[in-house]
This record gives sequence, C-alpha cells and structure tokens, in this order.
Amino acid sequence: MGFFIQQLEEAKDLPLPKYMTEGAAGMDLYAHVTEPLVIKPNERLKVPCGFKMAMPIGYEAQIRPRSGLSSKYGISMPNAPGTIDADYRGEISVLLINYGDMDFIINRGDRIAQMIINKVEIVSFEQVDELPESKRGEGGFGSTGK
Repeated sequence: MGFFIQQLEEAKDLPLPKYMTEGAAGMDLYAHVTEPLVIKPNERLKVPCGFKMAMPIGYEAQIRPRSGLSSKYGISMPNAPGTIDADYRGEISVLLINYGDMDFIINRGDRIAQMIINKVEIVSFEQVDELPESKRGEGGFGSTGK
C-alpha cells in the first residue's frame, strides 16, 4: 500500500498539504471552514482540513503547530503533536487552542498547522517479573539534574 490523499468535493478550492520550501520537514495544512471561526482566549476548536488520507501500516502523520501562529498569536495545539494513525480514514482535523489574550479568527484557506510523515516501529512487549538494571534506575522527573 502506498500513500494516498482524497480531497473532499467541497474543499476542491483549497490546496492539498504541501511543503512550502525545498527544505521544509512539514507540509502546511489549510482550514476547510465555510465561514470565519473565532477562537477566544483559552478556547479549543477543532478545524477541518478538507481531505482524507491513507498510509501504509508502520507510518504515522504528526500534526504540529505552526511556529508563526504560536509566537505571534499564542495559537497552538493542546495535544501537540497530534497523531494520525495509518488506519484512520476520516477527514483530517486539527485541534487548536488560543493561549493568547485576544480572539483569533480563522478564515477559509488559512494555514493552521503542519503535517510530518514518520516511520514508526511496531513493537510487541514481553512481560517479565523484573526489568533489566540501568544506571538511572527509577529516577524520575529532574533526577538527572538541571
């Protein structure tokens, strides 16, 4: 199986995910909204992107915030990075949150996030009674210093 993308009929005027520069790691995603959406401070909003996709087992799509929206307006993702599993076939959406102190408006076609495709290992665990020793042991948060 390969990588496939299906643009929704009502989103044919929007760009599909694309790299904005030759060296970009992430593809920009565009807002598939019919009218402007307002995200109030501390509010979360799910924004559709107008396409579905399929990937081979062993891959994931990570959805990440756009650094410009985060630094200029406080717009981010509460679940960053969001994961799209290889077997999901619904419309891709992005969960945005407004950490800023002013309303933020999303218009049709705005670039709202970026998507990175990653290969992932599919593992199986072996249940044991004891774990192998390590130098760190059970040292948790902050145990290795500043």
